[in-house]
This record gives sequence, C-alpha cells and structure tokens, in this order.
Amino acid sequence: MHFHRHTPPRWMGRPSPGELREWRRKWRESYRHKRAPLFLRFIAIFGLIVLLVLGGMAALAFVLTRVFGGTGQTAALVWVGGIVLALGLPFLAIAFAVEAFQDIATPLADLVTAAEQVAKGDLGVRVEVKKRGQFNRLAASFNRMLEELERADQRRRNLTADVAHELRTPLHIIQGNLEGILDRVYDPTDEHVEATLDETRSLARLVDDLRTLSLAEAGQLPLLSEPVDVAELLADVRTSFSGQAEAAGLELTLDLDGDPSELRITGDVGRLDQVLGNLMANAVRHTAAGGSITLRARPMDGAVLIAVQDTGGGIPAEDLPYIFDRFWRGDRSRSRAEGAGSGLGLAIARQLVQSHGGQISVESRVGQGTTFSIQLPVRSRRG
Repeated sequence: MHFHRHTPPRWMGRPSPGELREWRRKWRESYRHKRAPLFLRFIAIFGLIVLLVLGGMAALAFVLTRVFGGTGQTAALVWVGGIVLALGLPFLAIAFAVEAFQDIATPLADLVTAAEQVAKGDLGVRVEVKKRGQFNRLAASFNRMLEELERADQRRRNLTADVAHELRTPLHIIQGNLEGILDRVYDPTDEHVEATLDETRSLARLVDDLRTLSLAEAGQLPLLSEPVDVAELLADVRTSFSGQAEAAGLELTLDLDGDPSELRITGDVGRLDQVLGNLMANAVRHTAAGGSITLRARPMDGAVLIAVQDTGGGIPAEDLPYIFDRFWRGDRSRSRAEGAGSGLGLAIARQLVQSHGGQISVESRVGQGTTFSIQLPVRSRRG
C-alpha cells in the first residue's frame, strides 16, 4: 500500500478561510488514518514480544521445576524472577546508556564541536571541564592545547609586525638616499653611498639573523661537532672585544676556574662564539665608562658553566621574563642607529645554547649589573 502526501488544492487566487479550514480538516483525518495502522502494528509487535517473554519464562520455569523437582510455588518464583529480569535488564541498560551519554557522548560531542570551530579558525573556543566524568582530563588538555595555539598565533602575528617594523627604517633610508641622488638633492658622494651601503648591510644582518633564529627553533640549524677548548674560546672573545672595551673605558677581565682539561666540551665553536659575541656586545653597550666586564668559566658535574658579568645599569625585574623574546629591547625609545640593536641577539643566543643541549639564564639588579650564565654539557646533544 502506498501513502501519498495530501496537498492543498492549487487555487488561482488566495484561498478563503473556510477553504483553508476544510483542507486542514481533511489533512488531519488523512494523518490519523495513516497513523492508526502504524500504532496498531507497534502495539501488536510489543504485545507479541511481551507474550513471548511471558511464555518463554513460563516454559523455563516449568522445565526448571521438573528437572530440579520443585513445586508449583517454585515455578511461580522462577517465573516472576524471570519476568523481573527480562523487564528489568532493559531498564538497567537504559540507565547505563543515559549515564554513558552524560559522561562520554556529551563530552565527545562538545570536543567535536570545539574541534570544528578550531578548524574554522576560532582559537578562542573552550570546552567546559566538568567536575566528574572520564573526559575532564581530555577536555583540560584540549583547552591547554588551544591556549598554546592561541599564544603561538599571537607570537606569529607579533613577529610579522616586528619584522615589518625593523625592515621599514633601513628601507626608508635607502629609498630616501637613492631618490635624493636621482633628484639631484645631493651629489652621489662616497659619504652618501657608504650610508646607503651600511643600511643594506643592516638589512642583510637582520635577514641572516631571522634565518638563523627560524632554523634553530625548527631544529634544522646545521651545527659542527668538534672539540672546543672553553678557555681558548673565552680568550679569543676577550681579544675580539678588547678594542671596544678600551674605547668605552671598560675593564675586561678573564677568570678561569679549575683544571684546563675540565674546560673542554663538544660543540660548534663558531656558533658558541656567536652567542658570546651577542652577550659581550650587550654588556659593552649597557655598561658605563669606568665599569667592568668579566668572562668566567668553571667546570660543573658533566658540564661547563660560562658567565658574562658586567657592572652596568641592570635590567628591571619586570623585564627579565621577556629579554629572550624576539625584538625585545630594554629601552624601546632607542633606535638601531643609537646602538639598541635589532632585538634578536638574545633570542638567537638562547636558541643556539639550547641547540647544544645547554641552558642560558640571567640574573640582574638595577644599578648593580647583569650576569648571563650558560651551562653547556661536556658532550653536545648533537655530538
């Protein structure tokens, strides 16, 4: 038998209220006519199941009493018990299903919904962490992952803005110098050409620093594994900066503790020299005339501790957590031309130290100086 949906007649104009009422009455009658057989079929099937359960339990009770020699009372008890089990187990299953739905299905649905929102780019969504249930840890971990993703996305946005800011100044200077030469504002003297060339060098250093930093963060920076004499490394650094220190009126000293054979590690001497060079450049820049800078090294348990200590102005406590971030500057009012640097030196130093399996830390007090400490294992992680 096929049932067809009862549709209202197609009037040429707007139907009258009486015609609409007549159509609704016919539709309701048709619906009741279609619904009645389905209801009767459901009742019949349910009744058949009940009869089968009752008959089956009665037959089982009869068989059990005959086999075990029970009485009619025993048969009745078996029959009632079987009925209770037959009807009680489905309700028990429903109760467990409801509990499972609340503890498992609902949290999973929330996680799926949140994951779909994240896939659409919404990193601000969070999953409710309930006090009970097996998925509270999963929800908490999911929320922590989203928080980390949100912070990473914010760092990416900040990096893009910082790079654009750092590139803008030298590019404007280069553009202004070249336009001035083309417009005959000033002659292409060696001084103007050299100033333009200096800005191109600054751009090249910035691009190279960014490349080094990105490769180090990704763990793809190639490092040489070779024996490194820390005493010799610090002596070379001292020699390299002795001229700058003397010109700035600073005393530069070298302090080595322990047997020289204990001051040997395995690593990339060029990259370690780059780390110490960044630290020394900061020390010279932020230490006033008459101050001092000390390079120290001493052996530790399976490692070597290197320190760069200065008597400069120090770093405020509120800035210490951020000094290893990209483009961080203690005095943001200072430009690169005034010696503030690009703000990548410490970030690169941290990544290079970590690439060697080491750690870098800082201690500083305003007005008393700053000490950067580098702890490097005797054998590099890549060695």
